[in-house]
Amino acid sequence: MVFRNRSQCLHALVFTLLVLAGGFGTAFTAQGQGLNSLVQEANAFLPVEEAYHLEIEQVDATQIRLYWQIEQAYYLYQHRFKVALADEQGAIATELSYSPALAKTDEFFGDVEVYYDYADLGLTTERSFGVARLAVTSQGCADAGLCYPPHTEIFSLDGTTGVVSRGEPNLSGDESAASAADKSESSADPIRNMSLANALLFAFLGGLILNAMPCVFPILSLKVLSFATGDPTSHHRHAWWYLTGVVASFVASAIALISLQSLGQFIGWGFQLQSTGFVIALAYLFTAMGLGLSGVVQLGSGFMNLGNALTGGQGYRSSFFTGVLAVVVASPCTAPFMGSALGFALTQPSGTALLVFVALGLGMAAPMVLLSYSGAARQLLPKPGPWMETLKEVLAFPLYATAVWLLWVAGNQSGVDTMAAALGGLVLLALGLWLYRGSWRRKSLALVSLVLAILLGMVRGEGSAGDASLREGTVAWSPTALEQLRDDGIPVFVDVTADWCITCKANEQAVLFTDSMTALFKDHGVVYMIADWTDYDEAIGALVRSHRRNGIPLYVMYPATGEGEPFILPQLLTTTVMTEALQKVSTTSRG
Repeated sequence: MVFRNRSQCLHALVFTLLVLAGGFGTAFTAQGQGLNSLVQEANAFLPVEEAYHLEIEQVDATQIRLYWQIEQAYYLYQHRFKVALADEQGAIATELSYSPALAKTDEFFGDVEVYYDYADLGLTTERSFGVARLAVTSQGCADAGLCYPPHTEIFSLDGTTGVVSRGEPNLSGDESAASAADKSESSADPIRNMSLANALLFAFLGGLILNAMPCVFPILSLKVLSFATGDPTSHHRHAWWYLTGVVASFVASAIALISLQSLGQFIGWGFQLQSTGFVIALAYLFTAMGLGLSGVVQLGSGFMNLGNALTGGQGYRSSFFTGVLAVVVASPCTAPFMGSALGFALTQPSGTALLVFVALGLGMAAPMVLLSYSGAARQLLPKPGPWMETLKEVLAFPLYATAVWLLWVAGNQSGVDTMAAALGGLVLLALGLWLYRGSWRRKSLALVSLVLAILLGMVRGEGSAGDASLREGTVAWSPTALEQLRDDGIPVFVDVTADWCITCKANEQAVLFTDSMTALFKDHGVVYMIADWTDYDEAIGALVRSHRRNGIPLYVMYPATGEGEPFILPQLLTTTVMTEALQKVSTTSRG
């Protein structure tokens, strides 16, 4: 089974989750076999070193030849070649000359020059040298759709003997300009040297923090309160079924991510929220759950088992689906540590990537499992009473608020007409749920209302105006604009954000969009670029992936060209972090 587009793969993800919720039956086995073959397809692209094989030749004291052998159906960008040469005395100025290239209109960089089959470059050095360190950076893509992040290779050159070897040279001046730059880049990007053990730990911690996110907390609160009564042994089983639902959902999400990326789609965590239909479906779900908590409609035999109404099952199945639901509602959130862990997963084989997602699920489910086994923790829970009914009704309002926010996202994606139609659909949804109790006539009317609600949820209007919605003092991101500004000696801060990214919005309101921060950007001469990933955009997806990340927010500070390497800022920003980053590129860019 091969998925040809994002829509088919997203449908497969939904199907997988529903099958998981209903039990591990024959349908799941068949679907799982198909998805397993798709995971294997994700490894069909060549490793970057095999796709582009670089040879270095020392022609004479000041002339170096760089020759790439390029595999069939792969190509390299001419404008993405960069070199840095340094010896014990420091950096050596160089100039590149290029062999003829082919003109290509590229979906990421526009009109560019590229090399197929081979690339032959000449490097002229300002002076002769003894032992030197040469760092060569290139970037290329496959015609099938995959683009690689910029790739740097290190060589040791002996200018006296002409011997060239791969790896770091033995320079007595360890703090040469090139060496210092490489150390700075390595420290700025911890993913470069991250071990699997660290990635699993970061994923586990990120999953723990997800429990405190506003999307997830109302769902888990009800499940936690169910442990206040009943048999502890039963609580243990429910907790393990909940854990199974969480982990299975994260694995299903990972398979969908790997599958889409294997098809050349540049997507990340929360990619399903780039679909307006999925956003509206979530708004419907939150509204239905809220109506159940408010007592307007009855969704099952008890408010503690929200999963019952969604799976049609009883007992442990509801706990399993509560885990599935927790992962679904967590998709707009990116917790600290998650970015690095998922970025590491992106660079690994599919089996390793799945392990990272399993660790993320274990971290998210761990508090529930520990609570079910801790008698002392359960003793701290309030005794059952009328207050539980009041709390149930109170917890409905965060769900209503989340539905409003989701409809705002849908409106930004597809226009105000889409949002208005979805609001009408919510009214019909509420009517249908209210009518469902009673005679067959009422149930027939309920079914008509629910069908109309779905139809209204499928209405699409005109999308937002894009750049017109940018905040004053910011500019829209594009690869060419970014490179042009850096070439002009201007440092750039790139903010990869989306309307559905809660962490992004929190950072904007608390730090980035304050008057004092706007003034700091102006004082330091740094351009603020916004890459809006609310809707699917392959170029922005390629940007995220080039920095070894698999989700947003992503904040990258770019010094002016030749003044240092870009560095990534934390996902949770503070004024101090931003001030130090602005000072760093400002000082660097001024030499």
